[in-house]
Amino acid sequence: MSKVHVFNAGPCLLPQVVYDKAVEAIKDFAGTGVSVLSISHRTKEWDAIMDDTRALWRELLNIPEDYEIIFLGGGASLEFLYVPMNFLEKKAAYLDTGVWAHKAFKEAKGLGNAVEIASSSDKNYTYIPKGYTIPEDADYFHITTNNTIYGTEIKTDIDSPVPLIADMSSDIMSRPVDVSKYTLIYGGAQKNVGPAGVIFAIVKKDALGKVSHYIPTMLDYRTHIDKGSMFNTPPVFSIYVMHETLKWIKDLGGVEVMNKINVKKAETLYDEIDRNSMFVGTAVKEDRSIMNVCFVMAPGKEEFQDEFLAFAKSKGMIGIKGHRSVGGFRASLYNACSQEDVDALVACMQEFEKMHA
Repeated sequence: MSKVHVFNAGPCLLPQVVYDKAVEAIKDFAGTGVSVLSISHRTKEWDAIMDDTRALWRELLNIPEDYEIIFLGGGASLEFLYVPMNFLEKKAAYLDTGVWAHKAFKEAKGLGNAVEIASSSDKNYTYIPKGYTIPEDADYFHITTNNTIYGTEIKTDIDSPVPLIADMSSDIMSRPVDVSKYTLIYGGAQKNVGPAGVIFAIVKKDALGKVSHYIPTMLDYRTHIDKGSMFNTPPVFSIYVMHETLKWIKDLGGVEVMNKINVKKAETLYDEIDRNSMFVGTAVKEDRSIMNVCFVMAPGKEEFQDEFLAFAKSKGMIGIKGHRSVGGFRASLYNACSQEDVDALVACMQEFEKMHA
């Protein structure tokens, strides 16, 4: 089979060593003679994986000791409900930067007083709003740091006068983060740190238990903290693969090294988009994501869109079709996507340009 280059927006491409470890564990987990798909989560071997996975998160992101790290079943969309359940008392503030940010806002608004303080919907979410004011009477301020559909990203840690909560589903572990500036960081694993099926939450413990309303047991972060993320049966296989993925990041040199690799990949592709007469980027340059590179055919070249998709597929490019709501193209450069993959896509774009010179 010829070489393929995977740019899927999710589930993510994972390192080959992680696939290999997962296959071994499916056959025999930690020398137990039992598959990781069947191992009891009440064994010392599984306890060791849970403890080491938390330790890897803490080490890689320099997570302070007063924060807890939780692994839960479901997706980040479920966390849209966790957030207001655990933190919304009087008012919540949200920054609307895309589909997922808007969905998070919708869930909070359904449970209480939530306000949208700024939005980039006026220009189809192609930029990150600036110059807004965070209300100081808000219980928290919620942001989505990377917008997968539109290719924009908040790359710095915001200084917020109120507790800062961030959905980092698609850029976690891609760059250093000052966790101390956040009350909660959450997201799905399936972009950078594992397969679909598990969500992570990094939460400041003393911020919990402040709301007066009833929190359903399963939606209370304290439930899962108290039980070590095993109040109910955890998504064992997904957590195991997350563990191996974090080990790979650590062996590579950590998040700082990962960030340098990611920035180079993104610059390589953006430089080609800006140079190539057949394509144009969609996001404002200063807000371009290093994780999701979105682009379209250049004005007057729109008729070639389907032809390029077919040509790219013939060259082994997988998953570059843009989200159905925006069209065009999207190359997701998550951690395991290599420079070789990006170089292959650039060569493909250059060859296509020559065909239509």
